[in-house]
Formats: sequence, structure tokens, C-alpha cells
Amino acid sequence: MCGIVGISSNNSNAGLSIYNALTVLQHRGQDAAGMAVMNEEGFLSMHKENGLVRDAFNEEQMIRLQGTAGLGHVRYPTAGTINISEAQPFYVNSPHGIVLVHNGNLVNTSKLRSELLNDDFRHINTTSDSEVLINIFASSLEKNSSGKLDDEAIVKSVHEVHERVEGAYSVIIIILGYGLVAFRDPHGIRPLIYGSKDDKNHIIASESVALDCLGYETSRDIKPGETIIFKKDGLISNYTYTNNKKFSPCIFEYVYLARPDSTIEGVNVYESRLSMGRFLAKKIRNELTKEELDSIDVIIPIPATSRTSALPISIELGKDLKEGFIKNRYIGRTFIMPGQKIRKKSVRQKLNTINIEFKDKNVLLVDDSIVRGNTSEQIIKMAREAGAKKVFFASASPPIRYPNVYGIDMPYVEELVAHGRTIDEIAQKIGADKLIYQDLEDLISAVKENNKDLDNFDCSCFNGEYITGGVDDKYLENLHNSR
Repeated sequence: MCGIVGISSNNSNAGLSIYNALTVLQHRGQDAAGMAVMNEEGFLSMHKENGLVRDAFNEEQMIRLQGTAGLGHVRYPTAGTINISEAQPFYVNSPHGIVLVHNGNLVNTSKLRSELLNDDFRHINTTSDSEVLINIFASSLEKNSSGKLDDEAIVKSVHEVHERVEGAYSVIIIILGYGLVAFRDPHGIRPLIYGSKDDKNHIIASESVALDCLGYETSRDIKPGETIIFKKDGLISNYTYTNNKKFSPCIFEYVYLARPDSTIEGVNVYESRLSMGRFLAKKIRNELTKEELDSIDVIIPIPATSRTSALPISIELGKDLKEGFIKNRYIGRTFIMPGQKIRKKSVRQKLNTINIEFKDKNVLLVDDSIVRGNTSEQIIKMAREAGAKKVFFASASPPIRYPNVYGIDMPYVEELVAHGRTIDEIAQKIGADKLIYQDLEDLISAVKENNKDLDNFDCSCFNGEYITGGVDDKYLENLHNSR
């Protein structure tokens, strides 16, 4: 999942702008944060640390991280370990000096590692797929530049990355002394957007909210396979990539990952979640009996992502919408925390009940999704302990029955509560009196309702259809073992 940002400017405050952008993208990763900044002389300063952005950088480090161009990254562990060596940015000094940040996950990493060692003669120091990616690009650039670095060599190298690499990757690169390079995989699975303040100041980020909060005007989303080069003089060049792969942005960005004030592929995330709520309300009407519907006293969202979807459900069903859970804002998002034990421990630290909203009531709880089921189970238990008579549970997304291999931590099917279970069995497992899931067709319609030009999505965690090559039972088993 991760959050990435790149800035090219005409002043030396790029480091501070990157810091501020990373705090806005903190929801995309809480495991580690890193930054690399290049000054006008082409010298590079880099720092990365485990933990939140505010803890990873102190005043002394920020004074050192001054320059006119730079990259930033907040890490959420997917492939690899949670060791600081896995944190980004990654740097290689040959050729030219290259720094990279990457959001996504590669699925043919093992094959690429072997090729890099035996064919490209490049050494890999960590288990991170991002280090593999930077070396694939560097190897191609070394071959294509032949001592002369220009746009043609860079674009040709990116296209070779597209030919060799399978998986999801939104990438920002600094080539020392040249400028910033940004590109997405040919399917456009993970988001990447750019904007400008004037002819000299440009930003690339995972979400538009980073642009908004820093006062940049959004230009557009970077297209699948496209390469955009931001020169030191402020000029921007863009190059398309011709292929027959379907543009398939990840639909889970709209369900959970992205901030509601972001716009991705022309779809406002907040509006898409309102639409999800309207579609889910219709499903609830069809699934519950009249007696069950009439018995519901209150609708309570699980903070904070599901609040938006819960609002239209309340309106459509004519039921009161109340806050029944208070979230400790200083506890991170449990879904993206490293390690299952930490996730389980964090739920009760994260939420507390307002007992008066549950006592002697039948409640309908609304959440954005159910992944492993541990959080849902504990929340339902908390509702009953607070006095709820019946607990109905609605999910704004369909059952997650398959692992997501493109940058979301769903590594093995056995961890997913919906895998191999019927809806009634899932309800029994998490302790709900009744469980209602969004239909996949309705979820797709909810997002497309806000941009009808979107034809296809990566829905692999819902339907098991992986849009890239390289994903089979052997790959999934190896992925599980690597964790």
C-alpha cells in the first residue's frame, strides 16, 4: 500500500515539503518513513527510520535534508521484513546515481533476482522487491545510456522495466544531476498523480490530498505505463507506453486505503463511499426480513472509514445514525499494522464504546470491509458487552476470499475469514446475528457512478482474478512462507 511523494522545485525547501506531504499520506503506512533530497550541486542527503513520520525526522535531520528535489516514502510492510534495511528510498550509485521510492508489489521477484545476479551482474542486499525494481531500472539505464544520459535512454529503460517486471508498481526516481522520473505499471494498479504550482514547482504523489494540502494545483493522474520526466529547469516531458494490457486500478483504494478527501482517476473517494452506502442499503433491504428491519434501533459506523457509507444507509432505511465507538486518534490503522499479534492487541486500545447507544438496543454496525475477521469479532463482542440485544453487521465491500498480491497485506488465504466459508458461517464466526455484504457488481457500479469512463478494476481479493501474470498456487504458497 505505501505512500510516495516526489518534489522538484526552484528553492531549497523540498525536504520540508516532502515531510508535510508524508504526514498527509501517513494513513498509507505506519511502519517506517524515509526521505532523500538532492541539492543544486547534485549532492544527496538521505534518512530513513522505523515509525511514524513525526518520529522519523528531527530538527537536525530536517536541516540536513535541504535541496531542490527529493523523494519521500511511508512504508507498510508487504513483501520483505520490517527491518529498517527494507525501508525506502533505495539508492544505487551506478549508473549516474539513482534513488527510488515504490508503491505496490512485484510478483516475479524470484525470477528477477536470479536474472539480476546471473545476467545483469548486480547484487541485492535485502528481501525488498523495491530494491529489485531499482536494480532492474539501473541495469537497463546503464545499457541504454552508453555514457549519454537523455530522455530517450530513460524512457527506453522504463519500457524495459515494463517488459521484465510483473506486478503493481507506481514509482518515483531521482537521477542525480538530471531530475525526477515517475511511472506506473501498464495496468495502473496503484495510484499516482502529479501537479504544479508554477512552471518551476512540481509534485508527484500517491494521492491528490498531498497536492491539495501543499497548495499545488492537480494536473492529472499519471497514465498506465506512462513515463513523466521533471527536469531541473522545470520542464516536463511525458511519454506513453503502447501495450494491450487493461487499465485496472485497484478498487480497494476506494473501499479503504485512500483518504476520503482524495480523488483517484477522476473519482472522489468520499463520493464513491456515499455511493457504496446507497447500494448497500438496497442490499440490506433485500436481505433482512421486515421484522428484522423494523427491529433496528440505531445504525453505528465503525470509525472512521465506514462513516461515509453509513450515512446514506441511515437515510435510505430511515434509521438514526449514532456514534457508538470512540476512536483513540493516537492508535494507527490496525489493518496496516505489521504482524497479526499487534493487530489483535490494538483493537481495544483503538476503540471504546459509548454504552448508552448500545444498551437494550438492536444495532446495525457498518464497516468498510472484513478482512481477517478479528477486528469485527472483537467489535461485536464490545457491542454486546455494552448492552446490545442484537447485532447486525454490514460490510460496504464484498467478502474478501483471496489474497491481494499487489501491495495489500493479505498474504495467505487461511487468514481471511471469508475464505471457504458461507455468509452464515462468517456471521457465526464473528458473532453477528446477521451479516450483509455488498455485491461486487454493486461495488463496481458505486465507483463507476462517479466516472463512467472506468471500464475495469483489479478486484482480485474479491474474485480471485489476478490481472498480471505470475500469480498461481505456487506463488501464493511461497508468499505465505516468506512471511
